[in-house]
Amino acid sequence: MSHPAVPVLHRSTPQHPAYPVTGPSAQGSAFPGLDPHRAAAAPTSDQVVVVVLADMADRSTLWGWSRLVLQRWPLRHVPGLCFAKVLGSGHGGGFSLRPSRTRQGLFLVFAGEAAALQFADSSKEMAGYRLHSTELLVALLRPFASKGSWSGTHLQPSADVPTQGPVAALTRAAIRPRRVWQFWRMQPAAEKALANASGCLLAAGVGEAPLLRQATFTVWQDAAAMDAYARSGAHGQAIRAAYGGDYFSESMFVRFAPLRIQGRWQGVQHD
Repeated sequence: MSHPAVPVLHRSTPQHPAYPVTGPSAQGSAFPGLDPHRAAAAPTSDQVVVVVLADMADRSTLWGWSRLVLQRWPLRHVPGLCFAKVLGSGHGGGFSLRPSRTRQGLFLVFAGEAAALQFADSSKEMAGYRLHSTELLVALLRPFASKGSWSGTHLQPSADVPTQGPVAALTRAAIRPRRVWQFWRMQPAAEKALANASGCLLAAGVGEAPLLRQATFTVWQDAAAMDAYARSGAHGQAIRAAYGGDYFSESMFVRFAPLRIQGRWQGVQHD
């Protein structure tokens, strides 16, 4: 599975009137793969996101692949879980056409901080990742700006815009098949710009499917550093090309105030 550096949200975007932010989608439950009755009743005014990045040990490759094959099934009874995506990654941190056999991730939305903390600290699911991973990073995040949707689900900003300290961002996109090669041709320059970006503390590429469903998760030392990268040459060109060329059938851009980021990723300890 391969995952490029999808462009990071280029400005702090308030709730957009074109995107509803609560309730199920027109196609049914807004939380695919989970109990629709439990999901529909879950409040969205206090959403807390958990992002998990894991690098499986060699002895645990089969266990890791089983997470990808089973997808959301092992998560179906997690208390307070409203939305879940099990993600693969590309080689070398995720920004590669070559798949990684060991790196993967989770993107989870919980109804409240208590449920998110319980999952991160005490759940059997996270115990499994700790047992089978050589590196593991877990981030608890509250959105402060959001635009767009993921599988018909929208996040509702609930945090104040941070005035100092780290911020995080998630960008995901479903790339139109007719635009996939134009999109991927922009990837090397965007990846290089991200690798050289001042103030970028972490960058990981993940995704649901090779080539077409991609995501980038980044952590920055502050909002100013993220904004400076967002306006940089290669990234700005990618943003303009993607939107001017109608590259995406669906996209979501979210900025987060971190509640907690703990663990190790690509040799760097985050606490």
